[in-house]
Amino acid sequence: MAQTRIATVTVGHFFTRHARELKLTLVAGVSGLKRRIRQGAVNRPGLALTGFFKSFADKRVQILGSHENAYLKSLPADAQRERVRRFFATGIPCVIFARNIKPTRTFLHEAEQHAIPVFKSPLVTMRLVNTATICLEMDFAPTTTEHGSMVDIQGIGVLIRGKSGVGKSEAVLGLIERGYSLVADDITKFTCIEGRDLQGSASDITRHHMEVRGLGIINVGAMFGVGSIRLEKRLDLVVTLKDWQEIGDIDRTGLEESHYEILGIRLPHVIVPVRPGRDVARLIEVAALDAQLKAMGHHSAAEFNQRLKDAMSLKVR
Repeated sequence: MAQTRIATVTVGHFFTRHARELKLTLVAGVSGLKRRIRQGAVNRPGLALTGFFKSFADKRVQILGSHENAYLKSLPADAQRERVRRFFATGIPCVIFARNIKPTRTFLHEAEQHAIPVFKSPLVTMRLVNTATICLEMDFAPTTTEHGSMVDIQGIGVLIRGKSGVGKSEAVLGLIERGYSLVADDITKFTCIEGRDLQGSASDITRHHMEVRGLGIINVGAMFGVGSIRLEKRLDLVVTLKDWQEIGDIDRTGLEESHYEILGIRLPHVIVPVRPGRDVARLIEVAALDAQLKAMGHHSAAEFNQRLKDAMSLKVR
């Protein structure tokens, strides 16, 4: 059963994951890297530096630009120390200075005393705010795992589910041989992006690898080339493989649409009966292409049904 992960983001995690993108340099407070970031957003603490802390967003990453720094420098030494001390006493997770601004000695000293990390970045303030916000939204996005393999079929992200031994790995291998890309094998991690899309990926340990019964673990990228691997992909379709004998009545028209829900998002769901002699990889490929047509507004079964209705109405007349 899938389990939803509740995000726990530390300053150290944020720094390690996004230092390159945000061009971050740690300048003080290394002992505070285990501090938690409790909200997935940033804050400009201009009013807080003046001493006004009502509704202050102390759970967020704080970003200071040239205006905030100029204000601090304009204060007498004692006043600056008192304002900075009160600012850090709120328990903020960390501070980032934009435009490679060098914080004052007082600011750095108080950061060390309160064990609050301080970073600097060459990005201009608004770009830093926007980029950091996107990074934090990814960090705090709901995440879950599903037992199944994911492939990219002509831009359609497909999760292939089914009981152990039903033939998931063989189907995935057949799709890779046809030129499609593996996203994850056996266990797929999904992240909900802005409550609309699900982004699928593999764990760092299993990425690029898959297990094939009788052969063991194979390196897909090394065997089939870099084009056979996708690091992540949006999920568009869920395919469940079932033994033919486990399925009762089979919908032979395709008019009945079913859905599979992950993290509150409903996705098109197709059940493919499996029995000896069926080319399951080809069936999954066709299901993906049909899903693509439906997304473009072409529902083959519905169109065929309408043609039948039109033909029957003409005969009645």
